[in-house]
Amino acid sequence: MPPPLAHLSDEALPALVARGDESALAELYDRFGRVAYGLALRVVRNQTLAEDAVQEAFLAAWRTAVSFDPGRGKASTWLLTLVHRRAVDLVRREERRRADALDAEPLGSGESTDESAEVREERRRVQAALAQLPPDQRQALELAYYGGLSQSELAERLGVPLGTVKSRMFVALARLRDLLTEA
Repeated sequence: MPPPLAHLSDEALPALVARGDESALAELYDRFGRVAYGLALRVVRNQTLAEDAVQEAFLAAWRTAVSFDPGRGKASTWLLTLVHRRAVDLVRREERRRADALDAEPLGSGESTDESAEVREERRRVQAALAQLPPDQRQALELAYYGGLSQSELAERLGVPLGTVKSRMFVALARLRDLLTEA
């Protein structure tokens, strides 16, 4: 026997959720839970955080379903936008938490301002060398190292073949090494 809400369109379900229909929320979860989890997992790269993002997004859907307008878009788009926002929020929260933990650590007795000056100087040298690279090579390196993207993700994001990304990174790293040894 099919579930009682299976015959309804995706766009009809948020209206029922807005009226407090828990079974409509359950139906939304049945239809989009896997996709939502997959999206969250791609963003946060942690199963527990992905589950939290999906849970928070469906809770937000429960609270804000009245704001859904089927004339402006599909229910799946609305719901997955909620998931994506929650996942990004969780990533930012985790980054802040880690940064705060690092900032809270006291400097060891062996560390000095000379060492931090050396780190600042090294950072300045790397940034200057990066600025001398062609824009496509610099972008690939920055997205990979600062953005944490894999080469496959870079290829997808930049809309270029994977081999092109690998070549750009190989040439960029070799040029960066040369620039840093010159300086």
